[in-house]
Amino acid sequence: MKRYLDVLSDMEQKIDGGQFVSGQKLPSVRDAAKLYRCSISTITRAYSELTKRHAIYSIAQSGYYVVEKPRNRSNVTQIKAIDFASVSPDPSVFPYLDFQHCLNKAVDTYKYDLFTCGDSKGLETLRHTLVSHLATDQVFAKAERVIVTSGISPVLELLAKMPFPNGNSVILVEQPSYDLYLRFLEAEGVPVSGIARTTAGIDLRKLEEKFRHGGIKFFYTMPRYHNPLGTSYSAEERKTIARLASKYDVYVVEDDYMADLGEEPGLDPIYAYNGTSHVVYLKSYSKIIFPGLRLGTAVLPEKLLGTFHEFKRYADTSQLSQAALEVYIKNGMYERHKHKICSQYAARIRALTKAVQRHNGAGLLEISDVHSGMFVQFKLPQTVNLERLIERLAAKDVFVVSGKRFYLSDYIEREKFLRISISRAQPEQIEEGVREIIEAVRQEVRSPS
Repeated sequence: MKRYLDVLSDMEQKIDGGQFVSGQKLPSVRDAAKLYRCSISTITRAYSELTKRHAIYSIAQSGYYVVEKPRNRSNVTQIKAIDFASVSPDPSVFPYLDFQHCLNKAVDTYKYDLFTCGDSKGLETLRHTLVSHLATDQVFAKAERVIVTSGISPVLELLAKMPFPNGNSVILVEQPSYDLYLRFLEAEGVPVSGIARTTAGIDLRKLEEKFRHGGIKFFYTMPRYHNPLGTSYSAEERKTIARLASKYDVYVVEDDYMADLGEEPGLDPIYAYNGTSHVVYLKSYSKIIFPGLRLGTAVLPEKLLGTFHEFKRYADTSQLSQAALEVYIKNGMYERHKHKICSQYAARIRALTKAVQRHNGAGLLEISDVHSGMFVQFKLPQTVNLERLIERLAAKDVFVVSGKRFYLSDYIEREKFLRISISRAQPEQIEEGVREIIEAVRQEVRSPS
């Protein structure tokens, strides 16, 4: 066995055994060489390998330190509640150690540049990295059209307020749709119109009629893994939306915030089908890494860039977070973590679907046909009292969200449903949670008053 492997094995055992504790500074390369009676190059190689394995990290002109280990979860009391309501990623799959390594690397690489106000467009090196990153999703754009943002919501608000080249003022939204954005539009008095979207899709003829006569400034849509339905538009629907946008000079704001959570191939964004640049493409990184990162990307058509920069004059995102994300993407960690999340969420969706099949013999629920992403719609009988059902489930520590909140206040043609999120629902809880939901619905149907 090579000498450096002996050193590497011994250091790993000492880290795992607690002889080198979290945050502890390791011996210098020179001191370690004396301790192990080997060359400096052998220690350098061992430390390099430990760094790659995220067991240690280096600080320039300071030394090597043991990466902090996550708290042992085996001693944490089992949580009784079954959470089908939360949309934040499961903390147990957060890439703490990987991202800590990237933060350290970012500080080492960029040093004092990270503590300036920065550019309102975002860190230039990150924007160039994102050009290649987005291209894997068939979003091809020059770095000048890629803007780093503090999440997606601020961009949606800015787009609602700024004028568009078509001179129109009405924002068209799917019904149901992202609840916080709907509340913002209503609170700001922005002219808004709704169009029905169900698990079966959207009526493209009605959409064309809206585009032709509705004075539509832009159409806000979540084509993939829709919140709250969980479904995605077919390739043909996306192509048609792109064609109609060009034909009627209506912009499309494509919120692809869960683009990385799917396993199905061939689900290209609307952006990929639009040749006349009528699509604003938005992507978030909070659903993959962690919400507190507050980073997103906006890819804008040339005609919107000038006005967008007039409204977004200041840098609103952390330079350090941006630099760390750049490192995270460039060294392949993002791609590896994405596949891990996709696999876990898809497994939870499958478990949920199978549980419904086992317990829904009476056909009380209709569920959306989804295989990836985070959300599933549980469509309910019209006789069910939603508020009472949710209270009944909460009393049993099963938490769900009413579909009512995802509609405009004055929108009439609503479906009655629960939005089920699997992001925080632990695999061992899904079966029990589905059984409790179906039993509660059964009780509501039997005693509607």
